[in-house]
Amino acid sequence: MTEGHDVQALSDVDIHVYEAVAAQTVETGGAELDALVRASGLSEAEVRQSLATLIEQGYVVPKGGGYGLGPHTFEVEYD
Repeated sequence: MTEGHDVQALSDVDIHVYEAVAAQTVETGGAELDALVRASGLSEAEVRQSLATLIEQGYVVPKGGGYGLGPHTFEVEYD
């Protein structure tokens, strides 16, 4: 994550997708696009756009055929 980025600057959709990535990563070690679409309830286009933002800012990283978490300085609670 680039220094100076603030999690509060992310949109609600970005936070929702980040939380889906985090939950999937905890459960399976990574997150795939189709699972993120199902988990988030968002369209594939919305998830892809959000992932692009999250990757650009370093919150999410490409991992194999899916996604994982980048370094972060905040906590996410999962159910």
